[in-house]
Amino acid sequence: MDTKQIVTDFIQDLFTKGDLTAVDRYLDPGFVNHDAPFPGAPEGPEGMRVAAAMFREALPDWHSDLIRLVAEGDIVVEHFVASGTHRGELMGVPGTGTTVTLDGINIFRVRDGQITERWGRLDDLSLLRQLGIVRD
Repeated sequence: MDTKQIVTDFIQDLFTKGDLTAVDRYLDPGFVNHDAPFPGAPEGPEGMRVAAAMFREALPDWHSDLIRLVAEGDIVVEHFVASGTHRGELMGVPGTGTTVTLDGINIFRVRDGQITERWGRLDDLSLLRQLGIVRD
């Protein structure tokens, strides 16, 4: 399977559809997330499952829209904007009913049909502002 398709399917299945078993299908058991997981989230594949579950619980209509996808060799770069309605607690903030958006870039390494590594930069500051945790 094409590396770009693997990454696209993983993101859509896990984050847009909320299928937590996508972690088992797409992530190598030795998967390394080079970014710090959310507080309390474990390392490796399980950390991705925990993050997705947290977002889906707080934002049940959470979905990721692909802006750009570039692949070279075993590396796939994804630029996305994700959004959803804040219905449940997220980062200690009760649901507000407002739409929350998150812009980000992920770099994935894909080997033998599975994602083995991830580096990501998310607009965390914007997310914290939208939740009212950080003010200007």
